[in-house]
Amino acid sequence: MFEGHDPYLVALSVVIAILGGYTGFGLAARIRGTPDASHRLLLAGAAFFLAIGIWTMHFIGMLAAPVPPDSVYMVLPTIISFLICVLVVGISLFFVSVGAPSMLRVVSSATLLGLGIVSMHYVGMHGLAGNFTMTHETGMVALSVVIAIAAAYGGLRAFLARQGGVQLLLSAIAFGVAVSGMHYTAMAGVEVVPLAAGDHHHMDSLVASPQTLSLVVTLFCFVIAAGFLLSLVPDARKVVSAVAEKATDAPIADASAATTAPKLRPVPLGGVGQPPRAAPAPRLPVEGADGTHFIEATAVRSVRADAHYTKIHDGTRERMCPWSISEAEAHLDPGLFLRVHRSHIIAISHVALVRKEGDGAIIELDGPAPHRVPVSRAKIAEVKARLGLAHRTV
Repeated sequence: MFEGHDPYLVALSVVIAILGGYTGFGLAARIRGTPDASHRLLLAGAAFFLAIGIWTMHFIGMLAAPVPPDSVYMVLPTIISFLICVLVVGISLFFVSVGAPSMLRVVSSATLLGLGIVSMHYVGMHGLAGNFTMTHETGMVALSVVIAIAAAYGGLRAFLARQGGVQLLLSAIAFGVAVSGMHYTAMAGVEVVPLAAGDHHHMDSLVASPQTLSLVVTLFCFVIAAGFLLSLVPDARKVVSAVAEKATDAPIADASAATTAPKLRPVPLGGVGQPPRAAPAPRLPVEGADGTHFIEATAVRSVRADAHYTKIHDGTRERMCPWSISEAEAHLDPGLFLRVHRSHIIAISHVALVRKEGDGAIIELDGPAPHRVPVSRAKIAEVKARLGLAHRTV
């Protein structure tokens, strides 16, 4: 059994797992709702950084362990362990990044990802060679599998929550600690048995010394650190939206533009003590490469919350709006629009399909590019009533 790990390298392995989780989940959280090209790039980046974080954590943990002095690492199993990690992370993120993921799909993806992490670990352990043999305690192997699947499930739920800031950091910390816990749980079940005198393992494959592996791991640490620092750079779209939000209150010099941006005046909701509601806006602002444009409210199919701003779908594509979802809801006619989820508003007149899925429901909106929007369980009854389905099962 490996005992007496280097505490500094153990701490470093946990930090690297957290940084890899933060960077990977930060990229993954942007996947849903992006154009196809960006979708693929974000998915590849998220899988890459998560895999590097998990794999690098594993081999820092291996370097922290007091392995026999004549140990070497076989190159082929070491590379295969990394490829396994990238593959299962990418597949798992893909399964939950398209459509509205059901609980079965999330659990299946978490199981696949957890088993992939465990496979990466034991394939990497198989790459450690020398004049000894290793045995693994069955109970610890089973426990490490459970921890890996639980860590994967928690990570995927964090991805689906699409949250940032403190929530993303807490999710990354939980994921990094869990993945590290899986590794060191598995290591606690390893027993090294020295070979008898005269017995030697003959290794014909390419091998690398611990020093060479240290250089590779150091390089990957720099890659993760660079990705983490880049993820902290403010999103340019958020900066643009903040500027545009201030610009909407400023006078517009162009007379033709002024006619497209009517002054919105708050009107009371009619309830005592309730906050005022803005008058329905005939046009909504959207950001373009050349400035702020306005689209007719009647052309809006759905509004989706995205951090501090929203994405407006006009039946063809999504466009960024500088308003928050609460602002958008306040400026949309409640007779025509309905908030069906904390992050989604739909245009009732454009509903083409509604069906139950899991605890909630799914609505499909019409247009040249139909798209689907999730409905929370608490909103199903209201949606059915607005669609005239109050006495039918969705």
